[in-house]
Amino acid sequence: MSQWTAIADTYLHPATPPVQSVSPVRLSVPGRPLDLEVRVSAPVTGTDLPIILFSHGHGGAYGLSSLDGYLPLAKVWAAHGFVVIQPNHLSAPRLSHQVADEPGAPLFWRSRIQDMSVILDRLDEIEQAVPQLAGRMDRGKVAVAGHSLGSLTGELLLGARVTDPDTGEEINAIDPRITQGVLLGAIGRGGDTFNGFRSATVPLLRTTDLTTMTTPTLVVAGDKDDSQHWTTMGPDWHADAYHLAPGPKTLLTVFGGEHLLGGIQGHDSIETSDESPDRVAAVAELTAAYLRTAFHPGDNAWQTAQDALTTGPDAFGRVESK
Repeated sequence: MSQWTAIADTYLHPATPPVQSVSPVRLSVPGRPLDLEVRVSAPVTGTDLPIILFSHGHGGAYGLSSLDGYLPLAKVWAAHGFVVIQPNHLSAPRLSHQVADEPGAPLFWRSRIQDMSVILDRLDEIEQAVPQLAGRMDRGKVAVAGHSLGSLTGELLLGARVTDPDTGEEINAIDPRITQGVLLGAIGRGGDTFNGFRSATVPLLRTTDLTTMTTPTLVVAGDKDDSQHWTTMGPDWHADAYHLAPGPKTLLTVFGGEHLLGGIQGHDSIETSDESPDRVAAVAELTAAYLRTAFHPGDNAWQTAQDALTTGPDAFGRVESK
């Protein structure tokens, strides 16, 4: 076994500590048609744990486009010392029949942003509902992560802007409590580049402005993620959050990765067109390592993970920063 293979195998099949997950934790929110439900995952031991807020995508998977999806990421992040909080946005398919006539349907893009702010406002209630967490969260270290439509939620909380097509109002939703971001399969630029065959159905995305997204962020893009329904630009569109936003930014290009990056929603998901458990594991480990070093600058996890997983002939991707 080569040295690289030994290191990579350690990352792809790690002996991680046990994780606890509690769901649903319900928060009653005035004006929200349904209670906000969240899943909370954390390691069973440890203190001063940074927080990751994760925004799920808008796919058709009934269970996976919700607080119950993306566990291949959430369980790894939690095992690496994070508290992962996953809201059930109103756009989740399992809720669609209950909220189809509510303002903001079907994307609920404003509500998604508000969900994240509510969670940060009410961490005390979450601690009370999950007493094993009491006193263990580091509330000064918060990241937002999101996939697909969830990446738009993240982009806006990190400083990007859109214009409400109904009111003409420019939306500035940056939350200074969030100091890091991880965007997977991210929404790219608006304007004339947003010209795919379904682009007219979501006029909001034509207004996406990434040039104001100032918060440090890791952008994860598959080099085969060609979302022709949104743009004719090709896979590079999903890297716009890196190329167009000001630094500091980091781009992880995943080799062979399509929109679900090997199956990050869930192993064996029928929506995954590029199924690869090893690719999912590499994405999970690299994103966890990025955030560990971002929140703990003395921790060399990010460099070590890059050396193991993005170098050599069997690399899972490449990394560039600005």
